[in-house]
Amino acid sequence: MAWAKSPPWLIAAFDAAFPADARAEKRQMFGYPAGFIGGNMFAGLWQEHVVVRAAEADAAALLKVPGAAPFEPMAGRPMKGYVRVPPAVVADRAALSAWLRRALDHGATLPVKGGKKGGKKPAATKKPAATKKPAASKAPARKPRR
Repeated sequence: MAWAKSPPWLIAAFDAAFPADARAEKRQMFGYPAGFIGGNMFAGLWQEHVVVRAAEADAAALLKVPGAAPFEPMAGRPMKGYVRVPPAVVADRAALSAWLRRALDHGATLPVKGGKKGGKKPAATKKPAATKKPAASKAPARKPRR
């Protein structure tokens, strides 16, 4: 089953509430708008939902709000630490901004990831390949045929 695109109004709400922080980067994740910090996704859209990555205490608090749920992109396969933001919070720009800010702040505490646009990992230095001499054959030399 194909995933549905996020509706334009939800993309606009996400953009309007996105934290004005130089560390936050907008890019696509699985074809949906998302926010990243240090190579870690801290928030994004998935179909008709806003999803945030929250600290344990924040996730517990958000899950108490009616309509919130653990984020399960596939039924029965929740993504640890991610919560679907309830529609009432999405409809309230100030509340959505606050949750995106909390998610950004939590994302800033995570180890930086390497990758295409994430934090840079130091380049691995390659050791020059050792020049090997061909191994001496242990088979006896053949006598030429007559």
